[in-house]
Amino acid sequence: MTFAWLKGHGTENDFVLLPDHDGSVHGDLDPSFVAALCERRRGIGADGVLRVIRTSAIGLPSAGEWFMDYRNADGSISEMCGNGMRVFALHLVQEGLVDPSEPFVVGTRDGDKTISFRQAQGAEAAQGSFRQAQGAEISVDMGVPQVQGVSKVSAAGNTWEARDVRTGNPHAVAFVDRLGDAGTLLTQPEFDESVYPEGVNIEFVVREGERHVAMRVHERGSGETRSCGTGACAVAVATAVADGAERPITYRVDVPGGTVHVSWNADDHIVLTGPAQIVARGTMDWTA
Repeated sequence: MTFAWLKGHGTENDFVLLPDHDGSVHGDLDPSFVAALCERRRGIGADGVLRVIRTSAIGLPSAGEWFMDYRNADGSISEMCGNGMRVFALHLVQEGLVDPSEPFVVGTRDGDKTISFRQAQGAEAAQGSFRQAQGAEISVDMGVPQVQGVSKVSAAGNTWEARDVRTGNPHAVAFVDRLGDAGTLLTQPEFDESVYPEGVNIEFVVREGERHVAMRVHERGSGETRSCGTGACAVAVATAVADGAERPITYRVDVPGGTVHVSWNADDHIVLTGPAQIVARGTMDWTA
């Protein structure tokens, strides 16, 4: 099996991108194939796979031409990935498939997302400059979060209350004294399956200063990752709720792989801003 591929990351949350514009290369995208690609010792290695496909080919509703078909590292389908969306958008720009001089829409299983690029140099930056702008700041309108109740999560012999926040994916956000209190996060922390019957991403958070937090995350289907975009959004929302903060408000969120910023705006939408990079590309003869 021969196919084109790319490797990229957003704050070290890394992905294999599979260009498959008309859906004829990878078909239904076999979960076992996805898991094999993401395996770090026997495959390329990644936290997930982003298939680059036209909305018309995947057959799901969207106002955008392009659809981010996202799969977790174990091959399971996920609704949304904030870091992955920035990598996906950068790829579209670098290939000349969208115009970054104005916001554009990409479809996901969590609905349409609007992406905007920070101008490279001045207000009249040309599209070509964006194609070279590795590490450009990219903003994704993640929509309106759903803030729900609290439940319990446990890890490394400790138990905490966790706020239920839905930001495309389900999240349980727990404030802890030290990030190390969550242990190695090699295995899924315990959670209330009656609240999260389809699994949950669990964030452990410490306060670093005013409007500044740090986090670790265990993502369902992927394990501990260096960053989680929807998780950073959930953390910012949970922190704002705990602070009784009025909107608009922006939080800096430090993750093991870097820093992102999350704004909760007056219209109730959350916007995730951070970098993305494409680090490799090629054509693969897959023999596994």
